[in-house]
Amino acid sequence: MTVDPASATRSPSVPGPRLHATAAAAAADNVAAPVASATTGPPGGRAAWFAWGVAVSVYVLAVIHRTSLGVAGLDAVHRFGINAAALSTFSIVQVLVYAAMQVPVGLLVDRFGPRRVLLLGVVLLTAGQLAFAFSTAFGPALVARAVLGCGDAMTFISVLRVAARWFPPAQNPLVAQLTGLAGMGGNLVTTVVLAQALHSEGWTASFTGIALLGVLALALVALLLQEAPAGAAPLVAAGERAPVRDQLRDSWREPGTRLGLWVHFTTQFPANAFALLWGLPYLVEGQGMSRGEAGGMLTLLVFANMFFGLLFGRLLSRGPAVRMPIVLWVIGATGGCWALALAWPGGHPPLWLLVLLLFVMGSNGSASLVGIDYARSHNPVHRLGTASGIANMGGFLATMVTLLGIGVLLDLLSPGGGGGGYSAAAYRGAFCWMYVPLVLGTLMILRLRRQVARAAA
Repeated sequence: MTVDPASATRSPSVPGPRLHATAAAAAADNVAAPVASATTGPPGGRAAWFAWGVAVSVYVLAVIHRTSLGVAGLDAVHRFGINAAALSTFSIVQVLVYAAMQVPVGLLVDRFGPRRVLLLGVVLLTAGQLAFAFSTAFGPALVARAVLGCGDAMTFISVLRVAARWFPPAQNPLVAQLTGLAGMGGNLVTTVVLAQALHSEGWTASFTGIALLGVLALALVALLLQEAPAGAAPLVAAGERAPVRDQLRDSWREPGTRLGLWVHFTTQFPANAFALLWGLPYLVEGQGMSRGEAGGMLTLLVFANMFFGLLFGRLLSRGPAVRMPIVLWVIGATGGCWALALAWPGGHPPLWLLVLLLFVMGSNGSASLVGIDYARSHNPVHRLGTASGIANMGGFLATMVTLLGIGVLLDLLSPGGGGGGYSAAAYRGAFCWMYVPLVLGTLMILRLRRQVARAAA
């Protein structure tokens, strides 16, 4: 079995002093070092699943909002009269705001609790999507996507914090995978329901409809969410909170946090960039599929993500030794499938290869959650939000770089800036850009893996 040298981790999910004497033994045995607590740990059970279910409903809604432009890219080109570079700006701004908000949101969650942050997130999601629904010009629509990205940023970390307070430490990797799996349900709504609604009901009615779902989510969180079990002690007393600078510094200095960031960076972005924006145009314009066929392929990506979420959740529940093998397998398989598809003569790979490519990319989102798990398991519980926020920036920074690079290259490789559409050759050249962040991220993972091993020893 491949040994994960970063697997000697501290479980932060139960408050109380850590038992440092067992750290060396844990490193040797590839198990997490135990945590001592004077009080009973998180209870789990039905109440925990109910609290998680209420919180994760907001994350599902956020994913619907986040991926809504992925099925509306061609409609947006005609509505706003823009080219590929300008179209990519929508998703870039949304992802940039999301990534920039991760650390501030982590700090907010650590200080004010996930319930308040989730409520604010729902308000921003609803406002941003409503503004986008009624926008007819590029500028206001861009601002609306930025507001939407800000609200989106407040959901995932909040759900993880709710899970950390309610579930025992050993269940946290599985719950994180199930959170990602639930988010794919939101993606499925986008690719099936919203895509059809855009065709039948039009732009304004479709986006207004999904915006108004925020009213229901707001009521659920306000009335039903209990962010910690009854009688649970506060994580940190108000007078004992570390200064923001110290919180950030201590989280960043932990090698496991930085490893989590680069794992998230490298594994998430291929499928993210494909689903957020460039998947439908690539399949329709680059591969000659109809919109219905392309929508079916994107649905395959969602179902594959669900499959890998369940698979990786089961594997990760066995212990931390499987983390790095999962990460390296996903990176290698994704890079290999894209290399084969892009190198295919004429730029038109056969259907079986496209199906294989989307199936393999379905593993990207689930593998990126391993990065969050690295950050979680290497930080004490009072820094969980901050460390998770740092790690969760990675994939979205890589997505932003990829979205922009593909958009710019498409325009450069197409006569007249692609006003009449983009060819298969242009898509093939533009998608080669993905290997820049893929190679960079892989090198950083291998480097930080050794640092984490030394720290654990």
